[in-house]
Amino acid sequence: MSDSQRFPVAAHALAYLAHKGAYSAADAAPSAVLAASVPTNPVVIRRVTALLAKAGLIATRPGASGGSWLLRRPEDICMDEVLKAVNGCAHLGSPPAGAKGCPVGEHIPRQVAKALTAADQAAGEALSKITIADLLEADPASLRAFAPHASCPVASA
Repeated sequence: MSDSQRFPVAAHALAYLAHKGAYSAADAAPSAVLAASVPTNPVVIRRVTALLAKAGLIATRPGASGGSWLLRRPEDICMDEVLKAVNGCAHLGSPPAGAKGCPVGEHIPRQVAKALTAADQAAGEALSKITIADLLEADPASLRAFAPHASCPVASA
């Protein structure tokens, strides 16, 4: 799975667990069930849930009777935490190394890297105001001012 897909898959999985009321091992959702909801391969879900578990957002149990469940209420899980949990960023790319001896090539990569840091910080700030619970609402206040991003397949839906 590409780095750019970990965050949306993680958000989807957490929202699904919240929707199903999976707050204990007895209510755990198997990776195959989560995968069918996304839709993706269960292996992709297991990779993402491993990252979410490492961050303390969910717990997992392996095996045939295994699955994942939330460790916190959905209103207490902010999207910036999810982004950090899956080692995500704004995915604007990374600056090329630049050519040695070129006054632009030696200077620009550092400045582009700073611009990317600014974008990441802005994304984190915006995501800190959105919770998993918001994703389950029809018209949450935290997202009311926004339309789906034009490049997203659901934008025209």
